[in-house]
Amino acid sequence: MSHKFTTLLAVTAALALTLAGCSGSDPLATASDSGSGDATAPLVIGSQDYYSNEIIAELYAQALEAGGYEVDRQLRIGQREVYLPELEAGTIDLMPEYTGNLLQFWQPDTEASTSEDVYAALKEATPEGLRALEQSPATDQDSYVVTAPFAQEWQLESIGDLANVTGPITLGANSEAESRPYGPAGLASVYGVAGVKFTPIEDSGGPLTLKALQDDDIQLANIYSADPSLSSGDVVTLADPKGIFLASHVVPIVSDRVDEGAAEIINAVSAALQPADLVELNARSVNDELPAKQIAADWLGAQGLA
Repeated sequence: MSHKFTTLLAVTAALALTLAGCSGSDPLATASDSGSGDATAPLVIGSQDYYSNEIIAELYAQALEAGGYEVDRQLRIGQREVYLPELEAGTIDLMPEYTGNLLQFWQPDTEASTSEDVYAALKEATPEGLRALEQSPATDQDSYVVTAPFAQEWQLESIGDLANVTGPITLGANSEAESRPYGPAGLASVYGVAGVKFTPIEDSGGPLTLKALQDDDIQLANIYSADPSLSSGDVVTLADPKGIFLASHVVPIVSDRVDEGAAEIINAVSAALQPADLVELNARSVNDELPAKQIAADWLGAQGLA
């Protein structure tokens, strides 16, 4: 080996070591390899495995894209037990959430119940590295629903009236609801409705849950308040005077990578989204079977937000 070639190798090796020492990372790493701390990487937007939440995520995603931001959609991830660790770890930058349910997940013993109290408590409970942006007027909270004939037979108006039902009561909902504060244990402790059985139906109060209710496989269903089926007249939503369900407004939870410009865009979408809008968006998914991307694009265009 020539002296000149040996010298070239030594210089090359020294230069590589110098670059590695200055960068503190693999110089061949891609943006995705470098994690959420890379300011140039797309904003990762997630959603629950729930069609309505996917629509809201699309609203935020398309509005951000219209504002010049690059986004990476990670939609229909699952429920809180699955995606919250990812959100808290910083691998998701934006997640549409619901104030009451999220607060109750982080603080099961919270005493907040009203809209403003829940939102204030949620901002305090949000882990370091995350923050709650402005809550939306739109709500989509849990509610307990029975069929109209069942309500008439037992003269049911509120959740507490279920204590007068002498037959068996089975609650149908996503599996995680069994251990939530408003599940069977909560029904017993808050309303004195004891002995409620539980069966998991993993469609977030969707058509499978509704069919099980109508077929009398279950007598009580957890259906979200923005579901268009609640206006059909076939079911009755039971009043919740003791607040077993916390007020739950749509709220974006974001990482530190969401800058002020992006936050302004997201807050503008949240502010424009009214309760009736969310029911209508959901109806376009359930009844018209349109994809979330189209539903979001149509609404944003009508609002002048994209």
